[in-house]
Amino acid sequence: MSLSSQRRLAAEILKVGEGRVWMDPNRVEEVEIAITREEIRKLIHEGAIQSLPKRGVSRARARALHEKRKKGLRRGPGRKSGSSGAIISKKHVWMNKIRTLRGKLRELKEKRVITESAYRQLYSVAGSGAFKSAAELERYIKTRGLWRKR
Repeated sequence: MSLSSQRRLAAEILKVGEGRVWMDPNRVEEVEIAITREEIRKLIHEGAIQSLPKRGVSRARARALHEKRKKGLRRGPGRKSGSSGAIISKKHVWMNKIRTLRGKLRELKEKRVITESAYRQLYSVAGSGAFKSAAELERYIKTRGLWRKR
């Protein structure tokens, strides 16, 4: 009942691997009798032996993960590999910080909490990288007594 030689011949004729050769389970006796290439070709023509389609890698898991990432899942700090500079460049960190500081200074000036001269002084100090955050900027203003006198 071994059909290994028929399978091998069919694989060679169909130009596929032996794993992709399909034999009709209802016509096993005919396939068993066939021992020459010509007989195998005849069975292929009749449809008793066929080649199965190629099996690819399923994209189902990839699609599911993509949907989750669109929702913002699987994007936490545990997922990120590489240095902090690779994730957000030093330039972007600086840009975000300086924009926050300058916005805070502008807001304080417009609300008349600090004077124009204090604003200019603090603007240049902020540009030199003296403050880590807007909170630190406010602490600096408080300790130096730069609030506008009412």
